[in-house]
Amino acid sequence: MNSTGPLDGVRVIDLSTVVMGPYAAQILGDLGADVIKIESPADTVRVGQYRTTPGMTALNLNVNRNKRSVALNLKDDAEREQALKLTDTADVLITNMRPGALSRLGLNYADVAERNPRLVYAHAQGFRGDSPQAGNAAYDETVQASSGLVDVANRALGEPVYLPTIIGDKVSSLTIAYSVLAALVHRDRTGEGQQIEIPMTDTLLAFNLVEHLAGHTYEPAEGPTGFALSMTKGHAAVRTKDGLACVIPYNPKNFRDFFAAAERPDLAEDPRVNGEAIDRADNEWLTEQIAACAPALTTEEWAEVCAKHSIPMAPVLELDRAHEDPYVRDGHLLDTVEHPSEGTIRTVGIPVKFSATPGSIRRLAPLAGQDTAEVLAELV
Repeated sequence: MNSTGPLDGVRVIDLSTVVMGPYAAQILGDLGADVIKIESPADTVRVGQYRTTPGMTALNLNVNRNKRSVALNLKDDAEREQALKLTDTADVLITNMRPGALSRLGLNYADVAERNPRLVYAHAQGFRGDSPQAGNAAYDETVQASSGLVDVANRALGEPVYLPTIIGDKVSSLTIAYSVLAALVHRDRTGEGQQIEIPMTDTLLAFNLVEHLAGHTYEPAEGPTGFALSMTKGHAAVRTKDGLACVIPYNPKNFRDFFAAAERPDLAEDPRVNGEAIDRADNEWLTEQIAACAPALTTEEWAEVCAKHSIPMAPVLELDRAHEDPYVRDGHLLDTVEHPSEGTIRTVGIPVKFSATPGSIRRLAPLAGQDTAEVLAELV
């Protein structure tokens, strides 16, 4: 069994900042790659609250493990040449620097591919490189807006809210990771490296439209955009007798069993849940009935009822208590570890399980530049 993961022997240069690029590089590191992070002098992921050491923020700890940190000032000719020499040794380079900056520094694809034609060069940015917005700054909120996600929220919730998670960054991170792996397969078959462009807006728009393209899938349109169930008014977790739970009956029998458990035979006998299928025109009414009936039982009682009748259900996990949850604990999703500078910390586990080549957490997030001497010595 390979204890270092399926990407053992692959070297990745992480020339990116904040979350999108670093999280993608960390995923590759978790799978065994040797990831060298070339640190920006002022990566904002190192700015904010920290426990012990300046720069060792929670976000930094969560996106920069399994990496070696090299501090180089790319505006200095000698140090930039050291960065280029590192790319000569690499299989993959990941960056989210703007195209203009990469060109000024001699680090665009043409520059590095001339030196290392086998390199897989993943460039993530807010918008396509051939679009008028190519040089625009992009943040998760702007991408949620430009991808239609805010429109979905506005129509479903009545408010143009942003999802309370940096979904644009993280979906793009996953897209970077799978794109890099595909390009490595191609490179290993042909010897040919290539450039991959991952625009955040395009990525999140494609992700968003899988279900929300809906009636506009057809031309002419057969209906509006928006996935009917997700857009249902009141589509939310419900309040039980003692907490919150997600209870999602999907078919007529699910609804009848749910209403019977809530001691509402009148609803269980309603014609709307006694046909061959649920009419989605009744979604809003059914959602209201679920919310009205849920307080009849505790969350644990609903879990027993739903398990017995195969009704999709899950208690709402409180993040402040996630480490106490048996599922989280038994899956080693939030284990404590001893960090060399930060002491005891919780680290997010690797969610994917490989039977032959498991990933591993071999290095916790480094201090800025702590591996500079070690890595540069390898160039000699």
